Amino acid sequence: MPIVLVLLFVFLLLALWVVLLPLSLWQRYRYGRARRMARSWLLALNAWSLLVSVAIFMAVSAFGLFWWPDSLAGAGVGLAAGSLLGLLGVWLTRWEVAPQGVFYQPNAWLALLLVAIVAGRIVLGFVQMAQYWQSGGVPATHALLSGHGSLLAVAGLLLGYYLVYAWGVKWRVARLQRLRGHGVR
Repeated sequence: MPIVLVLLFVFLLLALWVVLLPLSLWQRYRYGRARRMARSWLLALNAWSLLVSVAIFMAVSAFGLFWWPDSLAGAGVGLAAGSLLGLLGVWLTRWEVAPQGVFYQPNAWLALLLVAIVAGRIVLGFVQMAQYWQSGGVPATHALLSGHGSLLAVAGLLLGYYLVYAWGVKWRVARLQRLRGHGVR
C-alpha cells in the first residue's frame, strides 16, 4: 500500500509540474518585460550575486569535465552568447527619468526570446528522452544539442545575459541618477 501512495504522490507532482510549467513561463515573460523602478542597492546586490553565480557555474562546469567532455565548452559558448544578448538588452531597454526616480523597461522581444529558449530546451529534453527510450537505452550522439554541453550552454546563455544586463543596468542607472542630480535629463 505505501508504494502505491508514493507512486500516486510522484504522479501528482508530475501532473502539477506539467500544469504549472506553462504558467511559470508566462509569468517569467511578463516579469521580463515589466517596467521597474531602479533601486541602486538592489541592482548592486543582483549584479554581485550574479557574478558569484557565474563563478560557481564555471567551476561546476569545469568539474563536470570528468563526466561530460563538452561541459566547459558549452558553458563558455553559452556565456559568450548570453553576454552579447545582455549588451543588446541594455541597448534596447527603455529608460525613464521621473521625479520619483529612474525607471527601466526591458525589451519584450528579448524577454520572449529567452523564455522561448528555455521552453525549447525543455521540449528538446523530452524529445531526447523519447528517442532514448525508443532506441533501447542507446543515447543519440548524432543529434544537434544532444549532449550535456547543450544544457550547460543554455544555462550559460541565461547567466551571461542576466550578468551583463545587471551590470549594464547598474552602470546606466548610476549615470542617469548623476545626470538627474545635476538637473539634466
